[in-house]
Amino acid sequence: MTEKYFPKKNTDSHFYLPGEEIRINPKSSFSHGYSNNDPLETCKNRVSFVISSFALVFTIICLRLFNVCVSNNYISSHTAKVESLKAYAINPIKRADILDRNGTIIATSLPTVNLYANPKKIYNHKSTALKLSKILTNLEYDTIYKKLSSKSSFIYIKRNLTPSQQYQINYLGIPGLEFENGEKRVYPHKNLFAHIIGKTNIDNLGVSGLEKSLDERLTESNIPLRLSIDAGIQDTIRTNLLEAIEKYKALGATAILMNVKTSEVISMISLPDYDPNLSTNKNSKTLFNIATSGVYETGSVFKVFNATMSLDSGKIKVTDSFDASKPLKLKYNTIKDYRGENRVLTVPEILIHSSNIGSAKMALEVGGNEQRKFMEKLGFFNKLKFELSELGSPIVPKRWGEGTIATVSYGYGLAVSPLHVATAFAAIVNDGMYKDPTLIRHNSKNIAHKIVSKKTSRQMIKLLRDVVISGSGKRANVKGYEIAGKTGTANKLSKEGKYVNKKVRTTFMATFPSSKPQYIILVMLDEPKATTESWGFVTSGWNTVPVAGKIISEIAPQLDIKANFDLDEERNARIIEAVYSKN
Repeated sequence: MTEKYFPKKNTDSHFYLPGEEIRINPKSSFSHGYSNNDPLETCKNRVSFVISSFALVFTIICLRLFNVCVSNNYISSHTAKVESLKAYAINPIKRADILDRNGTIIATSLPTVNLYANPKKIYNHKSTALKLSKILTNLEYDTIYKKLSSKSSFIYIKRNLTPSQQYQINYLGIPGLEFENGEKRVYPHKNLFAHIIGKTNIDNLGVSGLEKSLDERLTESNIPLRLSIDAGIQDTIRTNLLEAIEKYKALGATAILMNVKTSEVISMISLPDYDPNLSTNKNSKTLFNIATSGVYETGSVFKVFNATMSLDSGKIKVTDSFDASKPLKLKYNTIKDYRGENRVLTVPEILIHSSNIGSAKMALEVGGNEQRKFMEKLGFFNKLKFELSELGSPIVPKRWGEGTIATVSYGYGLAVSPLHVATAFAAIVNDGMYKDPTLIRHNSKNIAHKIVSKKTSRQMIKLLRDVVISGSGKRANVKGYEIAGKTGTANKLSKEGKYVNKKVRTTFMATFPSSKPQYIILVMLDEPKATTESWGFVTSGWNTVPVAGKIISEIAPQLDIKANFDLDEERNARIIEAVYSKN
């Protein structure tokens, strides 16, 4: 009966009545299914994969950054404590730069290429020489052909090729022509530092100046060498010296500016000079450094050293007087004054009027032994301890008799370099403390030693200030800078060994400001001629003095020295005298 209403299910049929249980065959399920190809599910899977990939990459980056920034820094800092510090990485340039005191490059090296040849490998010497002569226009065909005809297996054709020349020669593709890396020394300021820096030869070895004397230092370290020289001040002084040579028709000139406390040379000029970039400088006059190599009798500037010695000995006082009314007759010569006062002179007046007679009498009273010892103490008997190799040896008298005592007191009979004079003068105005001159900034090896007392030093500064206010140094009295100094005019010797009138070497050395000396300057002119302004005179007061005054007025602001216009001369002198009396 039930079958009538509920017939049996046909197992082969896929037809089901409502409510009938649907059985799923696991074997056939999802064989053509929908689930694995579901777009939403696929999208989710892909996004998850991308996110995982990015996370992995960023993790690797973070780990690497940690390793570089933290771990390596720790290792480097730890290593730096153990190993000596190297300021720079390995440099392909073998020669260190030279800088001025402010970091301005005054000598450097540039990478370059040299052309050399192995003549034995070159098939056609004539053809090769012809092709090279068209590229290397400053070399003649015959010169190149002669080199290529050499029996040597190595010969330089040309050094320091331009990139264009190297490219063209390389393009020729000639076997036997080869290149080697090299470097060329370059001096950006040309003549400005010629006698200080010097130059190198074709093999980049120092042959003069600091390039020679400090060759080992410049080649063993790639750390730049910093000098005490100031490029701006050097240029200012050189410009003024060139103008002075032109104005006074001088044969040459030199100037030295030195820091009183450290003996650092801030500027040193010698004219005529040369361009160290050029290989054609063969003029001995331009190569000669007047400031350090030349040794001269410098005339009355030596009266500063004579007065210093006399006062420091205790045998002479500032208030003492000496009769200069008539020439001083000695055994072998007679000493006279140039345009003398012909009267009794005090010690200050002997300096103000530059009396030879007064200076000689002071020296004779002190004595020859003490004079000789003092000159030796000033370094006037030996070469200076200085970084340059071009140093002149003083010419010292063999006998130190009465005549020598007298003539040395006013600058004859003992010949020294301008740098000798400048260094000794710096010591006298530096409370009597002597330091060797130096071209190296902050030279810690430069130790001072006392040569005169502080009292004597301050007495001399006051006397030298009087020379500029009232004496032969008037034309250097630049207001505000309290200049103190001394003039000197020395006749030159002829080839026959006789002194020649009108052929002179004039010198002016000064310190500023006199209330607290910071710098000294020495200016020297070789054979200046008279001008209409000098009324026919060629003495120092008419040429080196105004030149030095102009230089000081221009460099003082560069040296950051404030001009003092608040004090008149008399009041200033009273204040300085009061300061000295307290000490």
